Amino acid sequence: MQPQQMPIVLIPSLEPDERLPKYVKELMDSGFPRVVVVNDGSKASFQPVFDEIAALGATVLGYEVNRGKGGALKYGYQWILDHEPDCAGVLTADADGQHTVPDCIRMAEALSSGEDALWLGSRDFNLPDIPPKSRFGNKLTSSIFKLSHGVWLPDTQTGLRAFRREELPFMIGVEGSRYEYEMNVLIACAHRKLPIKTITIETIYENNNEGTHFHPIRDSWRIYKVILGSAVKYAGASLISWLVDFLCFNLLFYLIVPPSVRLVLPWNLGVMDNRSVSNYTARIISGVVNFLLNRKVVFDGKGGRLAGLKYAVTWVACIRLSTMGIKLLNDWGVPAWLAKLLVDTVLYLVNYQVQKRWVFAAKKQEERHA
Repeated sequence: MQPQQMPIVLIPSLEPDERLPKYVKELMDSGFPRVVVVNDGSKASFQPVFDEIAALGATVLGYEVNRGKGGALKYGYQWILDHEPDCAGVLTADADGQHTVPDCIRMAEALSSGEDALWLGSRDFNLPDIPPKSRFGNKLTSSIFKLSHGVWLPDTQTGLRAFRREELPFMIGVEGSRYEYEMNVLIACAHRKLPIKTITIETIYENNNEGTHFHPIRDSWRIYKVILGSAVKYAGASLISWLVDFLCFNLLFYLIVPPSVRLVLPWNLGVMDNRSVSNYTARIISGVVNFLLNRKVVFDGKGGRLAGLKYAVTWVACIRLSTMGIKLLNDWGVPAWLAKLLVDTVLYLVNYQVQKRWVFAAKKQEERHA
């Protein structure tokens, strides 16, 4: 690759050891002409390490108070956006020796295709020498990410990433300042349909990964809170709406609507008994509550002007399926309250995906740069 086609390598660093200057030198000797290192508020005693890196010809940025990995990355992104108008793209790497130079070169080659995508260097967690807790933790995170955001990523926590310069404003705009920032980026890309492509890289755990500043409890909580953010809020909104629905249904079915009621629907649509009347009425009340909660709280006002119409279509389908399911199970001898509980649990899981991907879907890919 020509030097002008090589991306800028951005390395966030907090209190690095002697490996980082060697790593930077190897990157520059291998054809990466520009390396930017962000000193993320390291103690003054680590300044000689950064001076050694600067002496190699790399750019060293920094500030006094630690901002977290996400803050360091965005600080570097903004600097590149302001000072490197001709760069082809950005490749981020960690400072702890886990990303080899040959893998960085492969990532740069993939980026040179010009494809509008986020490239991830993906470790193979199926190798026999991977620590069991790392293998289990990564597979669990990948599975939860797939269920929550619809994209399977074999390595959600890799710091080796590459993207075109045009994506810098998008990356800077993603929320987060610490380890959760990188997960926020994956979620933002998944929701905005920016392709996420993976390249298998070498899996390295130097000194049992002792150089990492990742706090297993605190930072894991931040990451999982990000992954499950909308799902948790959706669960809360759904619980409130379901309680409204459940209470209204039972109030109507057992106390208000007579068992003998029969409403003949027009156009030969059938006859509504007390179960149908109770369920439809309860659904109307809880549906209004659920729409308002989902739009304002869960999905942050996304979906545009058609969100209400889309929700109505989804709501009609759900209420029809719910009524049919309750009647079917009740005819089989299942109590009405239990039939409703079973049917609505299944519809809850389906409805979350429909609302996230259709009703309150984020803007299309072309709007990322607006």
